[in-house]
Parts: sequence; C-alpha cells; structure tokens
Amino acid sequence: MITPDDELRGPELPEGVLGVDEETGEFLPWHPRTVAWWESWRSSAQAQTFVATDWDFLIDTALMHHTMWAKGRWEFASEVRLRAAKFGATPEDRARLKLKVDDPTNAPQRPVQAAGNVTDITSRKARLTG
Repeated sequence: MITPDDELRGPELPEGVLGVDEETGEFLPWHPRTVAWWESWRSSAQAQTFVATDWDFLIDTALMHHTMWAKGRWEFASEVRLRAAKFGATPEDRARLKLKVDDPTNAPQRPVQAAGNVTDITSRKARLTG
C-alpha cells in the first residue's frame, strides 16, 4: 500500500532536448500538456517507488507525449499509453500491477467542532441510540 504524500519526486523535464528556436536561439519549450502530464507523474503516489531507470524511461515517454501534442502525431498515443501502464497510470493498470494506492478521502474524518449552540450530529446520534 502506497500512501500519497504530495511530495515532488524525480527530475524536471530536461531543457534542450527539443532543439533550439532558430529565431530566438532559445531552447524549444515542452508542450503545456506534457508539462502537466510530467508533473502529475512526479507527484503521483507510485513515484515513491521509481528508480533512476524508471525516470529515464518516462523521459523518453515524455518526448513521445510532447510530439503527440505539439505536432498532432497521434500514432504515438498507443505507445504512450502502454508505457504509462507499466507505471500504473489507471486503476486497471494498478490492479494488474498489484499496486494499491491509499485513498486519503477514505480515512476516518475527525468530528467538526460545533460552533455556539449547534450540537455535533455524531454526539446527538450517540445520545439517541444509547
């Protein structure tokens, strides 16, 4: 069981791998959808288990993802999906990998302090049911 911790892991997307803009001489930027995709992997619960070779593989996958979005090369979509599945991208992928991610929304909630003359529903229910 992996518990999400909102920790940012892994490297940032590397600069310079997409080439240089001939007019400005600056490195070409990653497509915004690829940046968002990458950040979701870096902050995912399963990233706690990734080692250096996993991040290298995901960077190669990010290049495909970028090409897909920046150039409309949708033939890369199936390969990106297959590669992401290896890391547990969807609930089905995680089930196949026997990777359980704890859902913090299922944790028991602490009772909210009642304000003023409002009675907490939990304590009222306990009094009524004995």
